[in-house]
Amino acid sequence: MTSRNFIFREIKPEDNEQLATVIKSVILEMGAPKIGTAFEDKATNQMFENFQKPTSFYYVVLHKNKIVGGAGIAKLDNVKGDICELQKMYFLPLIRGKGLGSKLIETCLKRAKLVGFKKCYLETMPYMEAATTLYRKNGFVNLEKPLGNTGHYSCNVWMIKEL
Repeated sequence: MTSRNFIFREIKPEDNEQLATVIKSVILEMGAPKIGTAFEDKATNQMFENFQKPTSFYYVVLHKNKIVGGAGIAKLDNVKGDICELQKMYFLPLIRGKGLGSKLIETCLKRAKLVGFKKCYLETMPYMEAATTLYRKNGFVNLEKPLGNTGHYSCNVWMIKEL
């Protein structure tokens, strides 16, 4: 299976249910807590609606017409300046290790820069080692403390990248 077998496209309203299932299944697979993570976010069940702002967008990854992952960008809440957040990047095991994570990050960050953002922030958890490695490979560096107020108090790895 090559990366040609996958399609990136913007989220549609009918993607909400499938995407919520993907996000929640990855959180459970990783042994992450349900509270203080995207698992309990209301936005997880309403991803299309959540990304309908002028400075936000979300891409889903499709394989054989099924959603197998995704990631999005939104302005980081409660922070001054032009800082966005890479949000809800989750991939099912089927598509990991194929270079799609870097391609999706690159796609998101290019558009974030076009929208006018200068930096991109993200949060993750220490035992999501493959994700942390992916973010570092794509130029994100660790921060000492969180920015903004995402409500994800179980995520205690904070990273940022200049765009």
